[in-house]
Amino acid sequence: MVFKEYPYEELAAQPIGAWSGEAYRQVVGSLRARLAVEGLTQPHWWTLNHVAGAPGTWSRAALTERLMSYDDLGIDFEGVFDDLLARGWVMEDAGVMTLTEAGEAGRLRARERNVRVHEQMHEGIDPADFVTTINVLRRMVANLGGNGNLPD
Repeated sequence: MVFKEYPYEELAAQPIGAWSGEAYRQVVGSLRARLAVEGLTQPHWWTLNHVAGAPGTWSRAALTERLMSYDDLGIDFEGVFDDLLARGWVMEDAGVMTLTEAGEAGRLRARERNVRVHEQMHEGIDPADFVTTINVLRRMVANLGGNGNLPD
């Protein structure tokens, strides 16, 4: 697809909501499609990464509370946790979760798919422009009363 150039004035008048919404749909849609190859959803991915990042520290309740801020689909996190347990990707011991070898292998496969989406998304974009874009979006969020800080 040819990336058409436009005059500055025309670009400056574009509706940010429409473009940020379309960017969201394309990015998240691509990530979700790649995760689906492994039979995963984004909440599976979030769970695997959080558990891998802090093994033996995440209870179901704490992880659900942490992941709710990312949820835009009304996810049943208990179902996600149960699915990962049934797959043998996560174990629970004393109320906390850890990844199994199979879970870590699956997480790494999914990570590789996501890396390819990120590489495709960043194609032709100068890293400084990307940082500027993130900062502009953060400022817009903060200006409208949201949290413009990076997630913990």
